[in-house]
Amino acid sequence: MSTVHVVKEIYIYPIKSLAGISCQTALAEEMGFENDRRWMLLDAENKMITQREHRLMSQFYPQISDGKISLIYKDHTHEFFIEEHLDYKIETDVWDDISEVFEVNKTTSKWFSQHLGFECKLVKITKIGDRKHESSTLKETFNVSLADGYPYLVVGTESMDFLNEKLADKVTVLRFRPNIVVSTQNAHEEDDYDTFKIGEVQFKNIKPCGRCIMVNNDPQNGKLKKEPLKTLSKYRVVDNSVLFGTNVVSLNSGIISVGDAVIF
Repeated sequence: MSTVHVVKEIYIYPIKSLAGISCQTALAEEMGFENDRRWMLLDAENKMITQREHRLMSQFYPQISDGKISLIYKDHTHEFFIEEHLDYKIETDVWDDISEVFEVNKTTSKWFSQHLGFECKLVKITKIGDRKHESSTLKETFNVSLADGYPYLVVGTESMDFLNEKLADKVTVLRFRPNIVVSTQNAHEEDDYDTFKIGEVQFKNIKPCGRCIMVNNDPQNGKLKKEPLKTLSKYRVVDNSVLFGTNVVSLNSGIISVGDAVIF
């Protein structure tokens, strides 16, 4: 067992592209951590909405308590029950994947529409299999959530340190929206992980994660900057993709916690 590789941070992002929640423990499931990216916003044409086009989304902060998700935006708050949704099924796309979702309720959709300034609705994926994602790397199909591709993103601490050594203005790991931050010995060693165990859960690495302009959104204020993508593009480009962190799947369900060893 390694004494170097330890879980340092855990995050979930209940609503796609909104702020995340730092956790001490989390239940790993096939589709990702419990309540991670089970919700997302759609526009009037039922197309997904993300921070790529609407940076303001980073300023909405969710919290989970007593079976509810509470939302805070500036001095405005709203909440809805985790289990609630309307009966009418909506078919939408998350990139190349068809997804079946349900609107949470009309009041929540109206609240988001008012604060984002355009018509939108909050929807939920309700069960395993309502979105499938095919791995071009493994030629295998996975049941996934509403995340961009895979259920989990792992980032190593040395990868962050190596990047920040090159930046005049340091960034935090929140720019990369990881699920699991692991203490590491070498920058980007997580790219080469195969299978590994944390707590009760066996994980399998799929492929390093290609990054987009969204990592330049400063989560502190929602402003678009030139970094860190500009610097990463100088040393982390593979096949025209800027890589940072790695995409993994879980092979079983179970609890993982901050402080757990990563066992290879």
